[in-house]
Amino acid sequence: GQVLRRRLTVTGSTLRPRPVAFKSAIAAALREKVWPWLAAGRVKPVIHQVFPASQAAEAHALMESSTHVGKIVLSWS
Repeated sequence: GQVLRRRLTVTGSTLRPRPVAFKSAIAAALREKVWPWLAAGRVKPVIHQVFPASQAAEAHALMESSTHVGKIVLSWS
């Protein structure tokens, strides 16, 4: 909601061409600053629906429909 209300933009990039030292620094910052929020439950992913692996085709159809909000998860348990 905050992203929409404040008209923020979320962007990303690949790290493959970056040097190992650069990637290590990102990983260290992630462990220090983000992981505690995840562990405390302050930040969590939005899960739209969980499908058993046997229904992967249905999960894929939902993904292609673009009618979901959040993650589509396959479960092997």
